[in-house]
Amino acid sequence: MTRLSLQALNRATLDRQWLLERHDATALEAIEHLAGMQAQAPLAPYVGLWTRLKDFQPAELVKLLEDRQAVRGSLMRATIHLVSSRDFLAFRPLVQPRLDREIYQNITYGRHRLEGLDMDAVLQAGIDRLTQSPATAVQLREHLGKLWPDREPAALAHAVRCLLPTIQIPPRGIWNKGGNPTMTSADLWLNSPISAKPSLENLVLRYLAAYGPATVADAQTWSGLTHLTEIFDGLDLRTYTSPDSNRPLYDLPNLPLPPEDTEPPTRFLPEYDNLLLSHTNRTRFTPTPSSVPPQTLLTRGTILHNGYTTALWTKSNSKTQTTLLITPTTKLPHKAWQSIESEAHNLLTFTNPNTTHEIRRIEE
Repeated sequence: MTRLSLQALNRATLDRQWLLERHDATALEAIEHLAGMQAQAPLAPYVGLWTRLKDFQPAELVKLLEDRQAVRGSLMRATIHLVSSRDFLAFRPLVQPRLDREIYQNITYGRHRLEGLDMDAVLQAGIDRLTQSPATAVQLREHLGKLWPDREPAALAHAVRCLLPTIQIPPRGIWNKGGNPTMTSADLWLNSPISAKPSLENLVLRYLAAYGPATVADAQTWSGLTHLTEIFDGLDLRTYTSPDSNRPLYDLPNLPLPPEDTEPPTRFLPEYDNLLLSHTNRTRFTPTPSSVPPQTLLTRGTILHNGYTTALWTKSNSKTQTTLLITPTTKLPHKAWQSIESEAHNLLTFTNPNTTHEIRRIEE
């Protein structure tokens, strides 16, 4: 087996993630290619699409959500993801075991709080309420709390959210709009049932197309599932050796790797971008040792320079001005800063076209 260097692995995954060049594709094509985008921060996918696509505008994603071609719901790792509607129907039954664990093993909302409950009755009550109209978490708690007054309403509502194929409907996730998450079920919103014949093999192939080459453990980290070794063993895959061990890296047999010396452009990633969440070993993107806690890299916007995380970014807005705050996580040479500053202006032109812009470097 060919041993991949860390840089070769970095460039390969950047290529799969559409971060070596912006692609001439639709937002729906990008969302499906990426097998979904984490949307825990409701507007993060807009930046994630902008950084990967040519000429992307927020109205394109807004239309997908309002026309019900794309939805936001609990999927991989039991977190909110933006996916195409057809992928939600196909993926949700596959990741249900992870959502089951969220309920029956979660100390905050599950375990003893749900012991002895007729869960079928709870879920039917949830269906009955959502059939009346979409509901916020508060409305769902109120409805279920009246039926089971001796139980914690939050635990009941969380069980319904995780055990039923719920989605969050607009205006949640709509550009420049807010509002509390409002839930309904996929069959009601999409007028289509969850897939009766879901394919774990297809899920693994979709993962490798967007995140490979990768290990079995990587796929499990991304999906939140366990025991995927047998699925990998049953597929016709190309195999490499990882840079730091003899662990096999699996890949689709027909996908070439880009040249190892490919020079990647500077890219701004939104908070919780799946690029940084979907591998067990994150050294393919994060320099080691790193002075930045892993959780900080995930919850803040991240800047990739030369393919690796080099800085964090946040925005500060007023009515007339938007300030982009950049905090380097590694030493940035002057040339790197020039590239980052240029892309920062491009980002602000996308996110805040009607204000003046300031780029400010913060040293911690």
